[in-house]
Order: sequence, then C-alpha cells, then structure tokens
Amino acid sequence: MFFQQVYDKSLAQASYVIGCQVTGEAMVVDAKRDVDTYLELAKQHGLTITKVTETHIHADFLSGTRELAKLTGAEIYLSDEGGQDWQYEFPHTGLKDGDQIHLGNISFRILHNPGHTPESISFLITDHPASDHPVIILTGDFVFVGDVGRPDLLEKAAGIVGSQSEGAEQMFQSLQKFSALPDFVQLWPGHGAGSACGKSLGAVSSSTIGYEKIRNWALEDASRQDFIQTLLAGQPEPPRYFAQMKKLNKIERSLLLEVPQIPLLSDSSFIDLLLMDVQLVDTRSKFEFSKEFIAGAYNIQANNAFATWCGWMLDYDRPIVLIAQKNQLEDLMRKLMRIGLDNVVGYIPSIDTLDVPMNTYEVLSFEEFAETVHDQDTQVYDVRNQSEFENGHVEGAKNIFVGTMINHLDEIDQTKSIVLYCQSGDRAALASSILLKNGFENIRTYFGGMKEWKEKQQPLQFT
Repeated sequence: MFFQQVYDKSLAQASYVIGCQVTGEAMVVDAKRDVDTYLELAKQHGLTITKVTETHIHADFLSGTRELAKLTGAEIYLSDEGGQDWQYEFPHTGLKDGDQIHLGNISFRILHNPGHTPESISFLITDHPASDHPVIILTGDFVFVGDVGRPDLLEKAAGIVGSQSEGAEQMFQSLQKFSALPDFVQLWPGHGAGSACGKSLGAVSSSTIGYEKIRNWALEDASRQDFIQTLLAGQPEPPRYFAQMKKLNKIERSLLLEVPQIPLLSDSSFIDLLLMDVQLVDTRSKFEFSKEFIAGAYNIQANNAFATWCGWMLDYDRPIVLIAQKNQLEDLMRKLMRIGLDNVVGYIPSIDTLDVPMNTYEVLSFEEFAETVHDQDTQVYDVRNQSEFENGHVEGAKNIFVGTMINHLDEIDQTKSIVLYCQSGDRAALASSILLKNGFENIRTYFGGMKEWKEKQQPLQFT
C-alpha cells in the first residue's frame, strides 16, 4: 500500500493519497484545491487517481475534489449521511455507515461519526495482502491528535441555531463507537495545530487510537454533561470565510483547474483600480508597512497565516489587488485559491513610484509601551482572541479581537490615543491597518507583544 499525507501549513490542513501498488490505482481524500500536487505525486509513484473522496463538507478550505475528478476522470465518493439538509448537491456516489470502497487490494470501511458536522465520516483502511485487520483510520475533523472537532461551527459560522448543542451530543455518542476500535490502528486526522477547527490540536501529524485513549481529553471517562460543557468552552472565533466555504463545498460551483496567473499593473492602471474601491492587500512585513503604506491598504503579511487573515478581512464579491514581489505570487495565489478568493485582478511590486495618498503609524519599543500603558489618555487594546486575553494580558488593556474589530469600531474612543498589541506583532499590525483604513488617527503599535512582555517578567492581569 502506498500512503502519503499532503500537509498545507497555511491552513494546518491534511489530505491523503492512498494507492494500491499492485493495480496502480490511487484515491485522494480531502484534496486541497490546487490539485497539481496530487497529479505530480501520482505520476512520481506510477499511480493513476481513480477515486476521490472527503470526510465532510469542509468549512475551512475550498475542497479540490471536483477539480481533481475533472482532470483525472476519477469517481467521486461522498457522504450521504446527515439528513436532507446535509447532502452534496452535485453528482457523486453516496456513502453510508458500513459501506466499503475497494481500491485494488485495499478496502475503506465507512464510519459515520456525526458531531463536528451531521454528515461526517471516517475511513477505516485495511491493506488485505498484509492483514485482514484495519491499519489506518482517516478521521477528518472528527478526532484529532489530542482533541476532537468542534461542534459549534455550524451555529457560529453558518448561523444554524441550536446545532452546536445537537452536535456536542452526537460527538459524545460517536466517540463511544470510536473507542471500541482496535488500539493499534494508526490515526491520521484532517488538521494539526493552528487550525480553527478545534481548540487544542496537537502538533504531531499522527497518532494511534490507543494513544489517544490515554492522552486525548475527549476520550477520558467523563459524564455526558461534563464532556459537552468542556467541548463547547473556549472554542476560538471561527474565521468569517468559513460560512462561504460551507456553501461552496456543498453546491456545484465553477472550477479552477490551475493556479491563476495575475497581471503586473502599471501605475496608471493601479490608480484607476483604487478609484474603483478595490480591496488592497499589502503583503510586506509589518516593519516596512508601518513606515509608509497606501492609505486604505490591509497589512496581511506573506506568511503561513496569509490565507486565514485574507479570509477574515476580504469580501468574495469585490476585486483584490496585491502588493507583493513577483517571486511570491505563486505561493500567495495558491493560498488564496484554497479558500476561494479568486477575484485577484493584479499586483504591484512596489509603492515607491506611486502618486497616491500615503499613511504611517508609530511603532513603540518595550520601554515606550511600558510607559504608555499607565497614561490615562491612552486606550490600550489587546487584539488577540478572547481565550488568549483571559489567560493573561497587560493590566488595564481592553480586548477586541482583530478578526471582528470591524464590528466594534464604535467601542473605540477616537478622541484618545490608541495603542495596539497582540502576541508578537502581526495581528496588531493588521489591526492598525484596519483602524487607519476606517478613519482612526494617532495609532501606535507594540510589536513586541505578550511574548516580549512575558520575557521581561512584566505583571499580568487575568480575566
């Protein structure tokens, strides 16, 4: 059996290629949208992709299942569990609990495990030439290393009232069935540390069912009520784009079969687009951006979190322009297409020759920040998420999470100086660009954040 995990660090998302090396067939599970990765992998190992599938209707990325099927002619297998409201709305072969998919000498037994979503399934894999016992389970967003999938996304991201309580009940029941599986089975999940699909995902890429019974909090011997209370508490805020992914992954949308190439804009073309109210994303470092930037730009840096913050900030129905270097474009476009932000109309590599309004903001040193936090005329905002804030923050700071800051602008006093910080500066830089874009002035930012504050053993306040 051929088995390989394909891991996208930008979304902490795992997909899998499984192949029968006797027949040369392969199946891809939970494909990301830039599917050339799987085509190249199959070619390298002499495999033909004949089947594609996924564990559930994803919220955190735009599935490449249909792109891959279009390019290879592979058959699509998808869950038909979960009831009428949770059916895929495009042609596929339906899967129910207990069904099996055969791929040469390999079998995939379908396990319905609702909780994270009503239609969620896992794949219990047996490599029959080696043994008639299962060897691997692909759990998707059901069980992670050290955690389980959150049941509140449908309510928080998609607005389905009451679904989180029902999902938590289903998760408890699904875990009872999961615990009965053999301890020796390897567990390969759909996400790792950094994903917003859980609250305490492990950084290790795989585990075993037996080890998870020892260390995973959700598999401890707890009452139903205690389990549900713990599961729902402290879940991170779901990114704004999750609702769009839930919609697009269910319907028959347009396909994107290769990584888009975007044009270099002339200065005049760029200025014309600015007048059309495009969404301008400046991918430079926070240090460069703070010194001078085009008024109205978002500072979303070209790092692993790029797609997530674009998903928080950008609208799907408005054109996007990037400020980025040419050698960054392929990586950035891959990250954007993975969450369906396809409306990128061009880029510029530099702002030096542009005759457009510019802006700037002040960056504070540790000493300046430490002095500022005691200034009665200054508002200090911690822009990390709520659970981070509650686990320790600068005394007197208020919490407005950067992802939802646009909804809380009326809570900020524009007559006072504003100082922003986060963990290590990136989110505070984005928050600064949001406030300046919305007419706020006298913004100062502390890039050292809680990381430096704690290193210097400064006092913390807990909520």
